[in-house]
Amino acid sequence: ADAIHKAVAHCELPAGVFAHLHGQSHEVGKQLVTHRYTKAVGFTGSYGGGKQLFDWANQRDEPIPVFSEMGSVNPVFLLPEKLSQSAEAIADMYAGSITLGVGQFCTNPGLVFGIKGKDLDTFLARLGRGIEAVAPANMLHEGIAKSFHESRAKALQQDGVNLVGTTTMEATTAQGIPTVATTTAKHFLANPFLHKEIFGPYSLVVQCHDADEMLAAARHCEGQLTSTLMGTAAEIAAHDDVVEAIKNICGRLIVNGVPTGVEVCLSQHHGGPFPATTDARFTAVGADALKRFARPIALQNWPDSLLPDELKNANPLGIWRTVNNELTKEPVV
Repeated sequence: ADAIHKAVAHCELPAGVFAHLHGQSHEVGKQLVTHRYTKAVGFTGSYGGGKQLFDWANQRDEPIPVFSEMGSVNPVFLLPEKLSQSAEAIADMYAGSITLGVGQFCTNPGLVFGIKGKDLDTFLARLGRGIEAVAPANMLHEGIAKSFHESRAKALQQDGVNLVGTTTMEATTAQGIPTVATTTAKHFLANPFLHKEIFGPYSLVVQCHDADEMLAAARHCEGQLTSTLMGTAAEIAAHDDVVEAIKNICGRLIVNGVPTGVEVCLSQHHGGPFPATTDARFTAVGADALKRFARPIALQNWPDSLLPDELKNANPLGIWRTVNNELTKEPVV
């Protein structure tokens, strides 16, 4: 906040363009969301926090939009042909992605689906060794670290969940413990807890009997910020049903990459179906994120002299505009 205040002064922006309120009580958020001057809300954090803000906003006499980005397990689907070609390389890639930033990216790959066999065994063994070599590191604050340790312990106690690899180095209570576990698709489908995000360096590899079971697992996944397909072009084309299933649950669909890292650009979409966000039509990253806080208005039959510069016939600002369905910078004559 101090850095932003300095930037505001340096850029000679109005002093009130940014304000910071700090407090651990839920009352701070409630007062902000329910205040009559508040017209829209953006949020990044937990499902519980984001959903509560959404509910408060909709209980107002004048409901307002709340754009809550509430996290995601960002499932990865390993198709067999691709895995047979590069199981160890994919494992190395994902050992880095799972532990990047102590696993505190909202795009952290918390679920990985694969089909049982020697290639998946190779992937698991390599991934486990990669995770064992990663040192623990401090998480953002004590509350997040405490939640991670509790959720991790509960996850590893679930029926059918087995540890694949965890850091060989000692961790403090303030640090995240790099961890990968595995279970079967049968246990995943029967246990909703295994679908939940564990915010930190933890991932669960779900072993499916065949492509049909992988499809069933994909259809049981909730809304996500991202989904990833690791596959050859031929097998992706041959698995239309899997592609369609995971496309329906995410805002960003990745092929042969990792979900961590979000490019700030016009083509980015950082959002997804509920419960990843409260409104999948909007992004929280990139220039289009501004649309969350802009309300459209049409000015009809106004004389040109009274229009804002953006709409004047001469286009004094020289901006791109759509005129008669054509994108142009030319004046209207």
